Amino acid sequence: MKYVSYLFGGLSTLAAGIYLVIYLYRWEWQRAVICGVLLLAVEGFLVCVILLGRMGRLERRLSDADARMEEVRQRLEHARETSAHPFRWLGNGNGNGNGGASGGGYGDSRDGVDGGNRTFVFVPILMVTGAALSGVAWVIQRIAAVTARPGAERRLAGRLAPLAAPSGGVHGVITQLEDNPAVPPARRLRPLLTGFGAAAGVVLLVYLVYVLSEATETREESRPDAAASTVVFRIDVHGTDDARARELAARDLWEGCRRSTSSLNPDASLGRLADGVFAGVIRPALSPHDMMRLRGCLSDASVNRAHAKVLGTGQAGVPH
Repeated sequence: MKYVSYLFGGLSTLAAGIYLVIYLYRWEWQRAVICGVLLLAVEGFLVCVILLGRMGRLERRLSDADARMEEVRQRLEHARETSAHPFRWLGNGNGNGNGGASGGGYGDSRDGVDGGNRTFVFVPILMVTGAALSGVAWVIQRIAAVTARPGAERRLAGRLAPLAAPSGGVHGVITQLEDNPAVPPARRLRPLLTGFGAAAGVVLLVYLVYVLSEATETREESRPDAAASTVVFRIDVHGTDDARARELAARDLWEGCRRSTSSLNPDASLGRLADGVFAGVIRPALSPHDMMRLRGCLSDASVNRAHAKVLGTGQAGVPH
């Protein structure tokens, strides 16, 4: 569905952009405005689709991170529950070590008696004190283990979660963390293609701006060697077939479009040829650029409920 949206949005954007350029070239301003609004709407749609996709990926990453943190926390809790005594030398198996130490102490005491040193009383007292302190620490540790909340484990799991391997593997294959490369391989061709595409886009944009400026720029042009310019068009009014309504719409449209040219048109008459077909005559003759502007204005049909279609244009009455 995501790729279908991208395809639909891309084709719509391309079509709206092409027709925007065409209508600007033809001086059909209302249609150009509609295409521009459609282009902005499609661009907004594409931006929303991209943002929703990015937000969905961020949400999935957060969910995966939470799942991995929970897995690490459970492992830490399991390791804490199944661990042995925190002081291993207090176990039954370590009693021999204490006895050995005490034996060594007595050996030292005997050495002290033989050598005149009277430190043999300090070693048993030190051992008994160490045993008592270890017992107290063991009791405190057990009380803390029973009463403490797993907040430390959660914080530790959150810190260790980025170091954990993906639970589902890479593309469905369970791999070890060391199998993934630390640094991805360099793509030397990609920057070159990106730079070439950016340069081509800039050149194309500059060319389009130049073509549009040449097509829409108002400048002095020489009038053709003709007495008058003629335009034949047909007009339809939505919702009615009355000939009087068509004639009124045609005259309103003609009076508005004759002023869209850059040159003054003091003599511009309109005659009716047939039912819904009219012919406009402008003296003196219009230049090619002004004729294109007049034709675009008539095709744009700015009159309410009226639609005009230009049937043909030409120059008439070449003087001798």
